[in-house]
Amino acid sequence: MTDRLIWHGTSDGVFTVKSTYHLAVDLARRNCCWRATASWMDRASWIWLWGADIPPKLKVFVWQIFHRILPTTEGLIEKSVPVLPRCPVCWEASETMEHLFLDCPVTRALWDYSRLEHLGQGLPCHTFPLFLKRLFTLVHQPRMIMDVVAVLWRIWKSRNWVVFEGKQFRFPALMRQVHQQCEEWERVPADRKEMGLHPTVQPSGLTGGSSLVCMWDGATRAGSHSAGRMVLLDPYRMVIRAQGVQYRVVDDPLVVEALVLREALLWRVANGFQEVRFEGDAKVIFDKINQAEIRNSRIGMILDEICQCMGNQPGFSLRFVGRRNDRVAHAVARKALSLYLSTCRAFNFLTWLFSRM
Repeated sequence: MTDRLIWHGTSDGVFTVKSTYHLAVDLARRNCCWRATASWMDRASWIWLWGADIPPKLKVFVWQIFHRILPTTEGLIEKSVPVLPRCPVCWEASETMEHLFLDCPVTRALWDYSRLEHLGQGLPCHTFPLFLKRLFTLVHQPRMIMDVVAVLWRIWKSRNWVVFEGKQFRFPALMRQVHQQCEEWERVPADRKEMGLHPTVQPSGLTGGSSLVCMWDGATRAGSHSAGRMVLLDPYRMVIRAQGVQYRVVDDPLVVEALVLREALLWRVANGFQEVRFEGDAKVIFDKINQAEIRNSRIGMILDEICQCMGNQPGFSLRFVGRRNDRVAHAVARKALSLYLSTCRAFNFLTWLFSRM
């Protein structure tokens, strides 16, 4: 057999530009020479943004602002898109993000009409993303942050109405929409806003006298890799929340199932859910708990912690369901394991690659 060149960036050994690009990006990130466009945003700021109590589409909108990628006329001209270099709202200046959200006379009147006109006073506004980041740092009330994001969103939506539908700014109507929008966000849990689900269940309790259902399941694969997933459903079987866990040195399926159940119980306590029914397909786990088969072993100690948690925290129950009824948690557990293994393989490949350099 003759020797041949093999490219380690792909599974089949064939060189592709795509794999080279991904490898270059990974190397740049690992060497800390790659930085996001929004260099003034630290890790804590991004964690705050993605954990904020606003709909996902608003998080993406704020993310676009911080990266300066909103399609304003300035941004479109930079991309060689033939548009008029004027603000479509006031026609007095070029439409930059600073002009659209701060300096435009129409926008400024909207801020003055709201109750937020005093927030940005005294803050430097060299760039609007930096101004917004410092504004969020000063404002600590969730409702106030929600109002700011709502006004920004309405400014952008109204600007698009002017551009694409020929409508005009109407301040009273816009402010009513802002207030109604904020009130709706406060009533609906954050992870259900974008899906348009009705607020049938609140984290602090239940409505309608029905209990929540938490499906849990674990998944294992050869090589001491395992993962688990908990999926919380409301009384109408709609997904409210989901949580995943990974284990690198656990390959016993029963131990994984017990660990995931323990994590699900702690997850319930941490989120303050009052009444939860836990459903799983690990029949052996249920039998050991019901028959009090707690032995001095690894799984026995985990089950003992589960029983203690059940005794100290009333308001939930366990129920065995077959794989067919637990398909939601089973599917997401398998998906979590697949993603985890993909991450491990990528890390191992990079480790091997750097060892050869």
